[in-house]
Amino acid sequence: MPRGVPTPALTPLAKQLGIITPSGLTFTRVHAGIPALDPRAHRVIVHGLVAKPLTFSLADLMRFPSVERVHFLECSGNSARGSEVLGTGVQFSHGLVSCCAWTGVPLRAVLEEAGIDVRAKWLVVEGADGAAYDRSIPLAAIDDAILVYGQNGEMLRPEQGYPVRLLVPGFEGSANVKWVRRIKLTAGPVYSREETAQYTQPGPDGKIRLFDFVMEVKSVITAPSPGDRLRGGFTEGRGFAWSGRGKIASVEVTTDGGTSWTPAILDPLVLAKSFTRFTFPLRFTGASLAIASRAKDETGAVQPTLDALVAARGATLRYHVNAISTWRVAADGAVTAA
Repeated sequence: MPRGVPTPALTPLAKQLGIITPSGLTFTRVHAGIPALDPRAHRVIVHGLVAKPLTFSLADLMRFPSVERVHFLECSGNSARGSEVLGTGVQFSHGLVSCCAWTGVPLRAVLEEAGIDVRAKWLVVEGADGAAYDRSIPLAAIDDAILVYGQNGEMLRPEQGYPVRLLVPGFEGSANVKWVRRIKLTAGPVYSREETAQYTQPGPDGKIRLFDFVMEVKSVITAPSPGDRLRGGFTEGRGFAWSGRGKIASVEVTTDGGTSWTPAILDPLVLAKSFTRFTFPLRFTGASLAIASRAKDETGAVQPTLDALVAARGATLRYHVNAISTWRVAADGAVTAA
């Protein structure tokens, strides 16, 4: 029987000090409960446009050469909720994202074991949850994809997809299917419920954006953030930046609502499709401030303002909201969302 848990659970970003989110604090989003799977009996089937359909146990997958990589994972609905939650803290405005060290087997190695047919251009990945949740993934996008069985040095936790989940670094969270039980190679996408009725977004022209996979460049100041109260004098500002297109190239911060920007300091460890930690000096003298961060990734993409995002994609922003977030610091030091 599936185990029910409150959903979604949100990462407490304001309390996270380094780029690795502890396993017990990673955000959780489920659609039909958490299945109670026996790892000894669980199987992953690879079929469709392959030379020979194969079935893998967890033990079979763990015999493959393994990789460990640090990547963020972000729900496409992160930061898309209304102003009623923005003022309650960065956990609620940005908490549908986390960053972990993931261990598993490269997905391509498993597919090549079955023999990829030249006609195969997509794959459909299905989970063993109560919804039989599935998503279509372009075959061309899986070169860094992993069938994951470990997280932060331990086996996956049930709410994170134990015993095996998909991780396509940089793709929206909903594409990273948990509790994987079936992978079917196909000539095209299957247009399942989860990629038509769900996880699509209307554009300003009235057309629906399908297969909007990549999470764009984004950043947020986590300290100070809504709910904090600054004391007079110097404090270190901190935050995280990330991009589904690669490495973070730079982060700028403003204290005057965007009139002027200055470079933040990036930690030396800058990884592709991962959290990058940044810091900046902040002096509070009792004058009100409007602080924000703006990230740029290695492709040249720059984090947009909310007005620019609405102009490009329409006012109905349900998914992939990567707009700059501004926190206001009042004369008494109280920090709130702008």
